[in-house]
Amino acid sequence: MSQREDLLAGARKCLVEKGYHRTTARDIAAASESHLASIGYHFGSKDALMNIAALQAQSEWGDVIVMSVRAAAAADPARRLQIALEELFASLPPQRELILASVQAYAQAEFAGEIRDALRDATRLARVELAAMLLGREADGIDTATADSVGAVVHSLVVGFAVQSLIAPDALPSAEQAAAALRELAVAHTA
Repeated sequence: MSQREDLLAGARKCLVEKGYHRTTARDIAAASESHLASIGYHFGSKDALMNIAALQAQSEWGDVIVMSVRAAAAADPARRLQIALEELFASLPPQRELILASVQAYAQAEFAGEIRDALRDATRLARVELAAMLLGREADGIDTATADSVGAVVHSLVVGFAVQSLIAPDALPSAEQAAAALRELAVAHTA
């Protein structure tokens, strides 16, 4: 790996082990076995490095979500959501460190415009892709209203379940329970 990659790996390790705000430049240098000055040389500042590490984790977590939902795309439309949730829930425990690092990007969005902008853009894309996959359509066939309704709800569920898996993994519903609850809400709303 290059020194830049080593620094990113060290920052990611520190995100998971110490959190964004408790990590110092010295921590990153030690974790990456790099010189302290190399952070400034490659990234300009510790915060810029941490922001990039958090965004990379967020992007990787997005890839995991997409793979979970794609696994359900070929299923019967009535079962797509439950299958997607089964895949998502199965991915949570082995991806704990990635989720932890990724969630920290959300926390930093208020303070770092580049993170906020990147997350906003990624969320827009995720909403379209999630709606398309679960509805069995092509992404270019998803209009703004569908992305902002179906896509937004599914994205919110995914993020919420991911955060809950960090805080209280034993309290997560099963995929079957979650899908049944959503069906029950839909029926109650139409009644």
